[in-house]
Amino acid sequence: MFWYFIPMLLPESLNSMNHLAMHGEALGENSNGIVDIGSKPLVEREAIATGTISLSPKSIESIQNNNSPKGDVRGASTIAAIQAVKETSRTLPHCHPLPIEGCSVDWEIEDTGLRCTVSVRTHWRTGVEMEALCGVSAGLLCAWDMLKPIEKDNNGQYPEVEISNIRVLRKKKSDPQV
Repeated sequence: MFWYFIPMLLPESLNSMNHLAMHGEALGENSNGIVDIGSKPLVEREAIATGTISLSPKSIESIQNNNSPKGDVRGASTIAAIQAVKETSRTLPHCHPLPIEGCSVDWEIEDTGLRCTVSVRTHWRTGVEMEALCGVSAGLLCAWDMLKPIEKDNNGQYPEVEISNIRVLRKKKSDPQV
């Protein structure tokens, strides 16, 4: 099997634009790299984020009884949340890799769904709120995936499932130690 590369000829105006500029994004003077945090002091930081997924009563019962067709919803979703916290800088291009010193994932069954709350801690030069938000997002997405056999209707749609209210509850930054 042979592969051939055929260059695409673009108008001159497009050849001089990068990917972001072609899609109309403002590039700004300092948007050509990641923010330099090298001179910032190491300080204790924590962020707590939360979000919810709306579910059918049948899915809520399945979570309570731990009998989802795909297995332990909260267990698998906790692992997904922790992995997302650790991989945030690989997902969000302007987030710095940082040492995660602690991460907790809590689940609360509510009347109409499931709430995920993620807490992330470190001693570093930049905050961990994006890590907490990524953890919540991935945890809720994993829960949705685990519950698809229950939630999918006869047309293959998800009429009752909705991920919402993802937000930072609290962000903490200690004073630098002198």
